[in-house]
Amino acid sequence: MKLTLKHMDIRSTNVVDTFVEERILSLQDRLQIDEANVRLEHRRETSPAFRVHIHLVTPGPDLLAEGEDHTIRAAIDKVITQLEGKINHRGFKRAQRSMANLRTPATMRARRN
Repeated sequence: MKLTLKHMDIRSTNVVDTFVEERILSLQDRLQIDEANVRLEHRRETSPAFRVHIHLVTPGPDLLAEGEDHTIRAAIDKVITQLEGKINHRGFKRAQRSMANLRTPATMRARRN
């Protein structure tokens, strides 16, 4: 996986960068991530001041999420929670399709007899 971090008006620190990396790597057990693009922003003139945008490049549709909060850590947590929800929804849809394919419509059963 390729991880790209962009810092906009926020200093790059090992603590924040490691936190982002660990949280994204925790998603890899449920989703193959080829590339992760993360933008961390500190907007001094607005409230909440911290904004995070994550774009995950995956086989199939990419996942995008963004969020903002009063601390960078809380903003990262919000975005990761959004991504986890999208991953869970993707798995739920896949399971629903599988179940629908297993069910045989009544009209098909009547034709077999």
